[in-house]
Amino acid sequence: MIILTGGAGFIGSCMLARLNENGVTDVLVVDKLTHSEKWKNLNHKIFSDYEDKNKFIKAVEEHKDFGKIEGILHLGACSSTVEKNVDYLIENNYRYSQILAKWAVEKSIPFIYASSGATYGNGSQGFSDDKETTLQLTPLNPYAFSKHLFDLWIVRNKLDKKVTGLKFFNVYGPNEYHKGEMASVVYKATQHVLIHGYINLFKSNDRNFPDGEQKRDFIYVKDCTKMMWWFWEHPQIVGLYNIGTGTARSWNDLVNIIFRCLNMKTDIRYIDMPENIKSCYQNYTEADMNKFFNTDSPVNFHTLEQGVKDYLLNYLLTENKYL
Repeated sequence: MIILTGGAGFIGSCMLARLNENGVTDVLVVDKLTHSEKWKNLNHKIFSDYEDKNKFIKAVEEHKDFGKIEGILHLGACSSTVEKNVDYLIENNYRYSQILAKWAVEKSIPFIYASSGATYGNGSQGFSDDKETTLQLTPLNPYAFSKHLFDLWIVRNKLDKKVTGLKFFNVYGPNEYHKGEMASVVYKATQHVLIHGYINLFKSNDRNFPDGEQKRDFIYVKDCTKMMWWFWEHPQIVGLYNIGTGTARSWNDLVNIIFRCLNMKTDIRYIDMPENIKSCYQNYTEADMNKFFNTDSPVNFHTLEQGVKDYLLNYLLTENKYL
């Protein structure tokens, strides 16, 4: 059995689809559904059982026998970059992860967990996933801090020699529909332009970046799950790894692609950046992928044009939007 935390979420449900595609169906999905529409992500997926995240971690702490566990894919977390309750983030993103990691290492269970490109802060230390850079990073928001704290705990306790941490950059794609304001700009901008005919982008808060030329490393969720599957098949590959494409693209690039996919004339309107995010806004992110490329993984990435086109034409603009 594989334990998949966050299995009803965006990346988690897409990973469940990838597992199913590869014949893996004995999966315990762990999540917290509450009143969100995450449950729709589980439709047409095959898994052996579902457990509430709080009941699951309690069972782990009480040493419940889950039978033979082949591995843990820990993708569950609070992923809101605007969450201000730091105690809540620490409990969900740090303490919860600690308990699972300790349990996995103690039981010699392969453990792959989700970190974030947000941990790199303003990029002043670069975007390398090597150990030395990890120790130097200064996150810009509480969410990134909670993820970074766990990365630090892994490295300082030398668990990076036993587990695999994946630092996701700007992921977009199907099954993100429940995320609200935390959904990708691809999703939100497409919805906006279909209603209003134009797209808003933030004006730059840095003279080094013209309006709309702030850049991100956008990665299609299908590429993320391909990479995770590769790590799953190669448990000897451990440590921290960036999950990006290694190529930064501008917001202007992104929205122009959206307009082309919709066969609409580009209409971008630049608006003031809200004061509450100016101090923690990342103007440039680009994953250093050298470490991953050196593993000789055969994974090829969608270009931004290919990924957005597939997302819009095969999911967002169709009757069945789910992967």
